[in-house]
Amino acid sequence: MTEGKDLRIVFMGTPEFAVATLDRLVRNGYNIPAVVTAPDKPAGRGKKIQSSAVKKFAVENDIPVLQPVKLKDPEFLNKLSDLHPDLIVVVAFRMLPEAVWSIPPKGTVNLHASLLPHYRGAAPINHAVMNGDKESGVTTFFIEKEIDTGKIIFQEKTEISENMNAGELHDILMDTGAELMVKTVAAIAEGDYPQLSQQELLSPGETPKLAPKIFREDCRIDWNRPAAEIHNHIRGLSPYPAAWTILKDGSSKEPEIKIFKSEVKNELPAENSGSIDTDNKNYLRISANDALIDIQHLQLQGKKRLEIKEFLRGFSFSSGSRVE
Repeated sequence: MTEGKDLRIVFMGTPEFAVATLDRLVRNGYNIPAVVTAPDKPAGRGKKIQSSAVKKFAVENDIPVLQPVKLKDPEFLNKLSDLHPDLIVVVAFRMLPEAVWSIPPKGTVNLHASLLPHYRGAAPINHAVMNGDKESGVTTFFIEKEIDTGKIIFQEKTEISENMNAGELHDILMDTGAELMVKTVAAIAEGDYPQLSQQELLSPGETPKLAPKIFREDCRIDWNRPAAEIHNHIRGLSPYPAAWTILKDGSSKEPEIKIFKSEVKNELPAENSGSIDTDNKNYLRISANDALIDIQHLQLQGKKRLEIKEFLRGFSFSSGSRVE
């Protein structure tokens, strides 16, 4: 029986978040006969063909790469079966059809950047911060038919500090998740691991928080909300895709401003939410419905992201300016 480091593991993933786990598995001596990742595609202003972060790592480490357009393609399924994987490890990839996840005899295990059953979906890190949660974490679980609902193997919790943004949490969970997956693979190889129903982790009547894909309009700031909620919204979308608002300064341009970093100033706001208070030198504060939001890093449409003092050296707000 194939066990331990001889376990044949096909790895599936695409972004940098997945590379940390693949790297950790390789450095721990696991046998990776191939990786599966997204097809190359044009990206950036020059629309140059770009490979995924996982493909770049695989090529650098002489690991064969499969890049199917369709996961149900018979040619791909045959190639995958011919690899005779004992286990498939999935990190930040797309939804798998049963024809794929049912191939390995030891199952297909996924790393999810939340404490399941909460934050099933495409954007768990963003939503946890946007909702003002005090903790997050990573979960390994077996893939089943319904997305993100399979039996949990292990979890690792992480504190979310008051001003932590989604990018910072992403980096913490990327490393924590890599370690957790190595622990998970070792346990599966030994045949000694828990399988906990997600339903058992919910209180009676409790429903899981969801983490759906975030669209552009979801990122717009509603200045009529409480300051704490706006602050969470900003940090939960920083650095990407970034919270945004529209500057109303009497001109016809009405440029978009992206806001990346803020703090709540517990001072009484102006009567109208969205009103701007600035000395045009050192600070920029915007009224929420109960306090002020102190803006620290922002980006005017078409310009670079700047710290507020640097921004105000090249831009002045006119009297009566506001945001919506």
